[in-house]
Amino acid sequence: MTDDMDLNPALAPVHPGEILLEEFLKPHGLSAGAAAKALYVPRTRVERLIRGETPVTVDTAMRLSRLLGTTPQFWLNLQAAYEVRAWRERSRTGALPDIAAIAPLDAVG
Repeated sequence: MTDDMDLNPALAPVHPGEILLEEFLKPHGLSAGAAAKALYVPRTRVERLIRGETPVTVDTAMRLSRLLGTTPQFWLNLQAAYEVRAWRERSRTGALPDIAAIAPLDAVG
C-alpha cells in the first residue's frame, strides 16, 4: 500500500511548527510571543512548537484554528503526517527492529 508520504521519500519530515512559522506567523508579522498572547498560552509553548520540540496537541490545534482561520483537523493531520514520516525515517535506519517482527493477523493463524 502506498500513500502521499511515499511519493518523495527524499524530503525530510516537516514539523507542523515549521508550517506555523513559515506559512502563518511570518506572513502576518507575528512573533512567537504575539501569537502566544493571542492564543492565551505560554510563550514557551509556541516557541517549542516552532522549533519542533513539542507536538501539536488537540488544545493547541483548537486555538490555532480559531486564530488562523483553519480547522483543528488541519493541524492534527500535519502532526500525524509528521510523526508517520519521522517514524519511517527511523525505521529505514533499523532503529525499530521490533516492528518488523510483528506478524499480520491474517498470517498468524
